[in-house]
Amino acid sequence: MLDDVTGVVQGHNEGHGFVSRDDGGPDIYLPPNEMRAVMHKDYVKVRLGRLDRKGRPEGRVIEILERSAQPIIGRLLQESGVWLVAPEDKRYGQDILIPKGATSLAKPGQVVVVELVDPPALFGQPIGRIKEVLGEVDDPGMEIEIAVRKYSVPHEFSQACIALARTLPDKVRPQDRMERIDLTDIPLVTIDGEDARDFDDAVYCTPTSKGRGKTAIKGWRLLVAIADVSHYVETGSAIDVDAYERATSVYFPRRVIPMLPEKLSNGLCSLNPEVERLCMVCDMSIGADGEVTAYQFYPALMWSHARFTYTEVAAILGNTNGPEALKRKERVNDLLNLHGVYQALLQARQKRGAVDFETTETQIICNENGRIEKIVPRTRNVAHRVIEEAMLAANVCSADFITHSKHPGLFRVHEGPTPEKKEILKNYLKITGLGMTISDNPSPAEFQAIATASKDRPDAQQIHAMLLRSMQQAIYTPINSGHFGLAYEGYTHFTSPIRRYPDLLVHRVIKAILAKTRYKLPTLPTPGEAQSKLARRLEQAQVSRPESDTPPPRKNTAESIAWQAAGLHCSANERRADEASRDVEAWLKCKYMKEHLGEEYSGVVTAATSFGLFVTLDALYVEGLVHITELGGEYFRFEEARQELRGERTGIRYTIGTRVHIQVSRVDLDSRKIDFRLIPNGDPSEKGPLPDTTTLPAERSEAPARTRSSRPAEERRKRPASKLKSQDQASTARKPSSSKRR
Repeated sequence: MLDDVTGVVQGHNEGHGFVSRDDGGPDIYLPPNEMRAVMHKDYVKVRLGRLDRKGRPEGRVIEILERSAQPIIGRLLQESGVWLVAPEDKRYGQDILIPKGATSLAKPGQVVVVELVDPPALFGQPIGRIKEVLGEVDDPGMEIEIAVRKYSVPHEFSQACIALARTLPDKVRPQDRMERIDLTDIPLVTIDGEDARDFDDAVYCTPTSKGRGKTAIKGWRLLVAIADVSHYVETGSAIDVDAYERATSVYFPRRVIPMLPEKLSNGLCSLNPEVERLCMVCDMSIGADGEVTAYQFYPALMWSHARFTYTEVAAILGNTNGPEALKRKERVNDLLNLHGVYQALLQARQKRGAVDFETTETQIICNENGRIEKIVPRTRNVAHRVIEEAMLAANVCSADFITHSKHPGLFRVHEGPTPEKKEILKNYLKITGLGMTISDNPSPAEFQAIATASKDRPDAQQIHAMLLRSMQQAIYTPINSGHFGLAYEGYTHFTSPIRRYPDLLVHRVIKAILAKTRYKLPTLPTPGEAQSKLARRLEQAQVSRPESDTPPPRKNTAESIAWQAAGLHCSANERRADEASRDVEAWLKCKYMKEHLGEEYSGVVTAATSFGLFVTLDALYVEGLVHITELGGEYFRFEEARQELRGERTGIRYTIGTRVHIQVSRVDLDSRKIDFRLIPNGDPSEKGPLPDTTTLPAERSEAPARTRSSRPAEERRKRPASKLKSQDQASTARKPSSSKRR
């Protein structure tokens, strides 16, 4: 009996496609002829057939269950008197025919938004009408306009939301102060990036001691005050509806799509200096060993006594007699206390074995026209870490508070590696000769121990990349199964309600617990397509849950389903925001590299695949592909266990961390791809490809089939996820320091 499965079509720029199955099984390959009547993101039922030549299950579309309602963005063209739109996203695969009367005011070459009128058929192209004219492709900010529509990021607030925001006060009113702890005399301060405009957290710390004399037990009292967004954004209000739909702020170079209207995010809720603001406080007692011995939550009224930047705080902590310290001498002692509690919290972090890999993040610096001027590494100093640990402590306390109150809520969950990923990692570690591996039920401490032991090895970058790749993505869910990377039994997001909807929900739950009531999720309207996708994700999650190590909820009630749906919605929109941001950065980098065609650079291999090497340039921090055809006229084997390409004749090995010299050979702006050409005789002072010194004959006999240095199908160019950040590390506690509203 033939199997029928359902899923979402994922198109490919070479004409074929795949179906991402609802049941979580392997993707189903759709040959080009099966893609003629369907489009990217259509929801279909397919019948499984034979395996294709690459061993992939091949399918035949037997029913189109739901057409994607997402508009298509592309450039308007006129060919032989026929108007058509070439989609910017090449996964759509087909140009859209535009009748003469449906071109609106668009001119040839302009970027437009198309709404489908007639979907594609086996013997006919799709037909659409122009819904919106975005402008010329080179207009400043066009890459962002494309991305927000391409990924369906809500970028305009509803009229009801705007109208409600106008009715909000400009400052704290007398009635807002009622039933709040007055903390205006406590010197709380904010510490953020130089370009920050929304401040959602403030901190204060003072030393404490229990007992007297030599037997006194020293510790710290740490206050983390978070903007009380829930006081102004009422459940089910027009602002709440828009915030839920967005679920998160989206950060682009030079622009932010905020979750909340500016009057709230940059004004009434932002903990600006020297003004009264409402806040929710996590008040913690922390021992000298960094363990939280007691905590309490309460609503408060605060007054930010100073606005610091990370750079400024790091300078003060580095030299308490320096010029920065002299300008802020009344706050220096408070900053030293914050550094003291940070050292205690860091001690506890190391004791519990949390994963803490050092990764290089970059920041794009743009000019007034939105073009890249330079790409620089983002440095994390001690001030970043001080705030990071304070936020993590508050997030853990909020999770503990919700758990012990037995109230449903959203946790930030990061589960350990899957059995498949554990096996791949074990095999890889065995080959490296490090003498260390992970157990069948690994702890975060095992990962950190391997990272620490290998940090001085030449292949440290490759080992750390494999450790990161083995981890899963963090999600929002009402089922608390802990946070693997941070080594916490329970963890939530409490510290950023201005930019993350899950944090706003956590605030509401905490307030309900304090009031001895129960918070009920609102029934928020969701567009039809989004609602059906959400229902499918929820059904899929419930089907796959028994296979997880995490026990299912005790009762599958309407309330638990609502919380699961909220978690899925927030997780999916977080991914959407990340994808949109990456798309814009890729576009900007391609635009930037078009100006450097033919130039030569040194770089390092950051991923090895069966079709070539991904190389990141030292000076520009831009990644591109050195295709296997550029590696010389011999056969190359891709050894997955070692993550390397090895020349069969010369034995030359290219692996993560190998230094190379390249020339920028090709930039494809539409597909966001940059190609490099390998220059064999680069800088002789650089460490080049490794000679074949480790492969034994027995290993050769078991090596994968050889890969000829000829260009394979372009689908094989897809970048492996080898540069994943440490899953939901401390960055989850803070907004990006360089990605604020400008």
